[in-house]
Amino acid sequence: MSSKTLIRGGCVLTLGTKTPNFANADVLIEASKVVEVAPGIRARDAELVDATDTIVMPGFVDTHRHVWKSLFRNFGDGGDEAGGPGNWGHHYQPEDVYAATLIGLLGAIEAGITTVVDWSDIQFDDRYTDATLQAHADAGLRTVVVHASPQGNSRDGGLKATLRRLKSNSSMAVAYGSSDPLTPEAVDGNWGLARELGLRIHTHSGPRPGMVSALAGLLGADVTLIHCSNFDDSDLSAVSSRGASVSLTPSSEMASGSGPPPIQKLLDRNIRPGLGIDNEQIAPGDMFAQMRTAISLQHASYFELKLAGKAGLPNLLTTRDVIRYATVDGARVAGLGAVTGSLEPGKQADLVILRADRPNIAPINDAIGAVVWGMDTSNVDWVFVAGKPLMRNGALEADVRAASEAAVRAQRRVAGAAGALAVTTGLSG
Repeated sequence: MSSKTLIRGGCVLTLGTKTPNFANADVLIEASKVVEVAPGIRARDAELVDATDTIVMPGFVDTHRHVWKSLFRNFGDGGDEAGGPGNWGHHYQPEDVYAATLIGLLGAIEAGITTVVDWSDIQFDDRYTDATLQAHADAGLRTVVVHASPQGNSRDGGLKATLRRLKSNSSMAVAYGSSDPLTPEAVDGNWGLARELGLRIHTHSGPRPGMVSALAGLLGADVTLIHCSNFDDSDLSAVSSRGASVSLTPSSEMASGSGPPPIQKLLDRNIRPGLGIDNEQIAPGDMFAQMRTAISLQHASYFELKLAGKAGLPNLLTTRDVIRYATVDGARVAGLGAVTGSLEPGKQADLVILRADRPNIAPINDAIGAVVWGMDTSNVDWVFVAGKPLMRNGALEADVRAASEAAVRAQRRVAGAAGALAVTTGLSG
């Protein structure tokens, strides 16, 4: 097999700062990297991919997802407050974590996502960690494993040894996920440990306004704050001044009662977030839905102000902005901005080819508008990660049947252990 791939004749959205978008161009991949983007590329001995009537663009970057919860996708109206599956983590065995993580990551690939930041807060011991890492390796996409111990599980002081092992042995990026209360006393020790090891820090933003501003001295460019619906002006000022990043999960935040994400407040301060899924129990697992939720919320708030006769209206969020939230800005938020997120020579060849000739989207009037407003997972045709096709002509390059069967077995075992036998039939009401 050739080490070169030439993707020929598509509309190419590089979303880069040095390489423009093209109405029609080719993308040359050699080994794991993009080496050229231009019309009429000639490349001997390259595998050709016909991109006629497609949009070629960077793969989506999911900046926050609890992948182990994939066993109970689309759970319906049974929320965690009522003893739902978000509370069933202690019933999982390592093989259940493997099955859940693998099927979740395969679903992400099928949705055109090439990078997933996996907040893996089910790390009871090293067996669970190893199961998670094996699923990541077997799925093949680019991932950041955020090692987060379940709340109330201190790992008996073993956190440092585990993080050192992950950093030295893992082939994917590793970060530290703080499940501690957001107080300087609670986080300083473990944040210091993460920084000693050179790990990025991911943390949920806390339930009350002002909690993040109290940590201003600990914030930095290596910190990603998640959700942020309850931020007040002092919190936002702290994030802006300290260069921290923000991950929003718009669908999940709205569905879980966290409140609308503070998109306009971020825009006002030129803070560019990444987007994520969070929890597939209550949110769709694709970035098309997240982009539409984000842009629709901001537009709704704009028109509410306009209808109320308010002066000094903000600008409308554009499709050009929101597609960057889902790609290049997401890569930066994940700590991978120099690696992925745009199609520019020297970056990793993480990209998707989207069908632009399907009835749900044709005819194309504006390529970026079509991706943001009109496309869905049915348009995803090819997915490349590090130059390797993980999805080809609409089909995953994986043993989907085996992964699905393992996920069903795990779902039944965990639900049965939790006493929720009805869910094992899929007929719970």
